[in-house]
Amino acid sequence: MLHPSQFQVNEAWIAFKLNDAPIHTEQDGDFDFIALMDAASCFILGSAPVPVTRGELTAKDARHLLREGQSHKQRWPKTLFLSADQPAQFLSKEAKRKGITVVRVAEDQLVVFTGEAKQGFRERFGGSR
Repeated sequence: MLHPSQFQVNEAWIAFKLNDAPIHTEQDGDFDFIALMDAASCFILGSAPVPVTRGELTAKDARHLLREGQSHKQRWPKTLFLSADQPAQFLSKEAKRKGITVVRVAEDQLVVFTGEAKQGFRERFGGSR
């Protein structure tokens, strides 16, 4: 089981969906929010909205989210963890282009990292099932 104590700051990042259910907007439809988190500190490095109809970040959005994360420490992590069932073709490709190893893991292995952030998002914006 993964745990924040296994990592140094900026050694590994986690990309995950913040919301449990889509966030509805009248004008633009339903969105999911993808967050990028440092695995050691559980600090949110950045986030990006993704229209539910698209399903995942575009290549441009993936590059922007990774650059947003990199801007905090001026370097790239060694590893990017993604949920095995999260669509992330472009995010994976961009991470690999930066020399980051992409590791797919079961969603339940990420809960220790992401649980508090998801709970805070749910309390502030809704989006629970």
